[in-house]
Amino acid sequence: MDVATVIGLFLGVLSLIIGFTLEGGTLGALLQVTALLIVLGGTAGAVVVSFPGKTLKKIPFIIKYAFVKPKADPGETIEKLIGLANVSRREGLLALEGRQDEFSEDKFMSTGIQMVVDGVDSDVIDDILNRDIELYEQKILSIGRMFEAAGGFSPTMGIIGTVMGLVHVLGNLSSPSSLGPSIAVAFIATLYGVAGANVIYLPIFNKIKANLQQDVLIRQIKAEGILSVQYGENTMILRQKLFAFLSPEERLKAEERLGVSNDQSGSEFAGGQYQEVGSHE
Repeated sequence: MDVATVIGLFLGVLSLIIGFTLEGGTLGALLQVTALLIVLGGTAGAVVVSFPGKTLKKIPFIIKYAFVKPKADPGETIEKLIGLANVSRREGLLALEGRQDEFSEDKFMSTGIQMVVDGVDSDVIDDILNRDIELYEQKILSIGRMFEAAGGFSPTMGIIGTVMGLVHVLGNLSSPSSLGPSIAVAFIATLYGVAGANVIYLPIFNKIKANLQQDVLIRQIKAEGILSVQYGENTMILRQKLFAFLSPEERLKAEERLGVSNDQSGSEFAGGQYQEVGSHE
């Protein structure tokens, strides 16, 4: 569970409630069932109309995707790729077949290694892996855009709810004393619509995009590493190529994980002979 997402949503909602009460409002004034029904029901209906059924069935998946951190770690991924590179350089590419069990739950990695073992041309492997990354990105975004759409519909539904409330108020002007409270209640629908869009729907969509960006980065590292393993590049070159994908903070963590000091990150030669490092077997 991504605690930051939960804390952010809780903080956003709580801040609105506290701010309202500090202005002299009461919690009961915020609880308007009819306004909630109009905004939530109208938004849900608009989303259902906008997306095909096969996409709507993925709502539980995309909610989990937003609230759970990506499992793969860049440093761990680089460590595994360096281990594969060491094995292939010592024992040959066919030896990688014996490492397939390590990636039984990682279809992307397993497929790439299998193509290398089968002797598939590097251009074909590169095309397949990059196409897989593109399709994966499109798939996640196509599902996540339900929250983006909800963020667009929600404020409009709030305005519709407010207009409906005002129509009711203006139709009953016989009691001027109740006019003010009735108008206030009508505007609660706008509050629900705008708050729902900017505190819930759009932030969740942004978190989906952030998690997807991390997932895509991991897959790009894997694709680059698999091709480098097939080319038989030495470990130093492989590590430097993969480190280029990382931010300075992530690179520092990866270096610590691999036991590489700063003075080693540029070159690792001893007596003119390259010393392979980073294998954790």
